[in-house]
Amino acid sequence: MLIIGAKGFAKEVLEILHQNGDTENLCFYDDFNADSPENLFGRFPILNTKEQAKDYFNTISNQFTLGIGHPQLRFKLAEKFIDLKGIFTSTISKNAEIGSFNIKIAEGCNILGGVKISNDVTIGKGTMIYYNSIITHDVVIGEFCELSPDVKLLGRCNIGDFVRIGSGSIIFPDIIIGNYAVIAAGSVVRTHVPDHVMVAGVPAHIKKHI
Repeated sequence: MLIIGAKGFAKEVLEILHQNGDTENLCFYDDFNADSPENLFGRFPILNTKEQAKDYFNTISNQFTLGIGHPQLRFKLAEKFIDLKGIFTSTISKNAEIGSFNIKIAEGCNILGGVKISNDVTIGKGTMIYYNSIITHDVVIGEFCELSPDVKLLGRCNIGDFVRIGSGSIIFPDIIIGNYAVIAAGSVVRTHVPDHVMVAGVPAHIKKHI
């Protein structure tokens, strides 16, 4: 597995793979930070050119996952490494509780420990779900979303693509969150949220268009 990124969130993804016993031939990729060491934690090589990534895909493993936050950046990086013939792969902590019926988790998702997902849930490509978030029945989450720790998505709510939901937020049942919306930390969302806005508060209100 190649983890794209070698800083903050990449270390969270590393812990998923470590706890799952899946670190054989694990490498990181970082062509941005000049101060990155040759090996992360003195153990895991850090690649820094597209040529090295191509060689890794051809000779060791063609699987990659994203170790970087921010939905739009994740989308661009996914496209870049798919073009290099990588296979976009999900990482799911063994300490997450996943329902048994009609669960659809697309490729490239990162689901961290303590997450609870009920039945009849759909999660789109490239979405990241942080520690201790709860997703209840009949929820749909779009592509390349970011759920911070302790988010609660209640029954039948629908989250658009490229949505960012801040830590501790609650989305009420049957609520629709538009594409590219940002939900500020601690918000309680009781009404629909249109595309391209930031909402905050209890209850949440539109604060600005983005």
